[in-house]
Amino acid sequence: MTQDIVFIEDLRIDTIIGIYDWEREVKQTIALDIEMAADNKKPASTENIDDALNYKAVAKRMIAFTEESQFQLVETLAERLIEIIMKEFNVPWCRLKLSKLGAVTGSRSVGVIIERGQQG
Repeated sequence: MTQDIVFIEDLRIDTIIGIYDWEREVKQTIALDIEMAADNKKPASTENIDDALNYKAVAKRMIAFTEESQFQLVETLAERLIEIIMKEFNVPWCRLKLSKLGAVTGSRSVGVIIERGQQG
């Protein structure tokens, strides 16, 4: 079985994230790269957005949740985001990379990559 992937790359969101006192006071930018399993055959034939995994809707949901969150660990935020994607958008498999930009001197970003579910 062929598995199609719908992706969102470098979705930047400002949020409160971190364990240090100063991090609890100022928003920092995170970036998301998301890959989601989807069957693109039906939307390709119907040209109907209702038949597709709507990446704009996913992005808007990620932004809304992340802007309101105040997690200490990137691991926690990543887990919550992937849970939302899989449950609310009926995605059977997802890989999410969460980068915390400029968090470590000398590096562009640090973070986590998590993968959940089964690819077809």
